[in-house]
Amino acid sequence: MLLLYHFLVHLYPATYRGEYGEEMLAVLSEVLTENQKKGVMARIVSAVCEIAGLLCGALREHIRNIAGSIRVEKSFSRRVTMRSDFRFPKTTVTLMALVLLAVFLAIEKGKDIQASIAYANPQVGPIHPTQQLALLPTLLLVLAFACLMGAFGWAMLFALRRTGSQRLSNVDVSSRPGCGTSLSI
Repeated sequence: MLLLYHFLVHLYPATYRGEYGEEMLAVLSEVLTENQKKGVMARIVSAVCEIAGLLCGALREHIRNIAGSIRVEKSFSRRVTMRSDFRFPKTTVTLMALVLLAVFLAIEKGKDIQASIAYANPQVGPIHPTQQLALLPTLLLVLAFACLMGAFGWAMLFALRRTGSQRLSNVDVSSRPGCGTSLSI
């Protein structure tokens, strides 16, 4: 059965197979091992489901490669597929459209207000060169503060990385009788 699964995984496109092939075979091997404890009918049903899933997945990936960025999973299934690209939820598009509509409405409302009281504000005179330079020290102070906060954030991230508290690859999760897990760094 594992040989059949191996053949079906080779039906996937080469890039997809290179990224997920080993993981898929490992999961299918675990499923086979787990199904050995079940009855014959349960093993047959599981095998049919896995074979159908592999065939549909291979077809879906080939269509995705041909069609490019066109979304094709609606026609096959609503299941989450393994992909490395980033997807927005469908509600994001709706919310972005509502925000855009609100911006357009606010602009139109501002135009209406401007038209209704067009001459209520007095004209502003010319700006003298001394007033233009008054803004420069404030901008420099804000820039210096932003640089200082950025350096502080970088120093904290550098210090956390150096402490080893973020390195989980060295965690030994072998359990010993009477003990929880051991940590070897």
